[in-house]
Amino acid sequence: MSDETAISPETARHVLWLFGRQGGVQPGSFTQRLMAAIDAADVLNQQKIANEYPDLVAAIRMAGNDDTGIATLQQIAGNDEVAA
Repeated sequence: MSDETAISPETARHVLWLFGRQGGVQPGSFTQRLMAAIDAADVLNQQKIANEYPDLVAAIRMAGNDDTGIATLQQIAGNDEVAA
């Protein structure tokens, strides 16, 4: 997974939901559990998951570790008006 992993609007909305932020949309139960596993995983296990779900891991890392991550995800999700 690279820092330039493309994040889809759907993934951005799901991760916004995970973080309880405006613009989020609740995903299905599998994606909810997968996001919980990614959020709980250490870096090594996140990388293993990223081999199959690179955009989801990148979005969760962005939201949790980047000062502008939530705003960026809101922009990707098409919620420019709520990004602040």
